[in-house]
Amino acid sequence: MTDSDPDADPPLELESRRTIYQHVRDNPGSHFRALLADLEYAQGTLQYHLRQLEAQGSLERSDDGKYTRYYPAEEFDAVDQAVMNALRREYARRIVAHLAVEGALSTADLSDRLGRSPSTVSWHLSKLEDADLVTKERQGRSVDYELRDPERVQYLYTIHRRTFTDRVVDRLFDLWDSY
Repeated sequence: MTDSDPDADPPLELESRRTIYQHVRDNPGSHFRALLADLEYAQGTLQYHLRQLEAQGSLERSDDGKYTRYYPAEEFDAVDQAVMNALRREYARRIVAHLAVEGALSTADLSDRLGRSPSTVSWHLSKLEDADLVTKERQGRSVDYELRDPERVQYLYTIHRRTFTDRVVDRLFDLWDSY
């Protein structure tokens, strides 16, 4: 006999928890607001079930600095979660795609490719560096950034491609596949 609460619901016995869990499995790295919009549960209901799924060890959460993102437990290690967190943010995903396809690039190069100011690109690069996804090396007056593990990024992007809605990045990764 265990010390567990006999009235407690098993982790995935409830349809709502199965639905939430399956959605997170299908869309790893989804954040709360996206889950709220996609699943159309009341905010309190979703919060409650997410907490229960975490407490029961079915889901894990990852904080990317802006959002709390959810992953199926034990399917994504910390590095995979960091990569997925970056891929879930539009401009971080585009920066990562350029670095994956083209190799080391400077802030100015990325700024030109993205059509964003160097300060915006620099901010995103600093977040990627904080997550330990990129390395930087000074080249004279500029700094070149490079992905720490481009193969892992390519693998995760390929596996979860359908969950990202970014045709620009799709075209970049298609270029990489053609080499």
